[in-house]
Amino acid sequence: MADPADMKAHETTYVGMLGWLKWGAVICFLLAFLVIWLIS
Repeated sequence: MADPADMKAHETTYVGMLGWLKWGAVICFLLAFLVIWLIS
């Protein structure tokens, strides 16, 4: 099994990545909504 210190570092990276993905999805949704609103 992996070293607990390595697991903590990986967990921190994973949580950070999920945060970026969450906010990236929100921003993409808002941009898509804005583009559709501007086109219509």
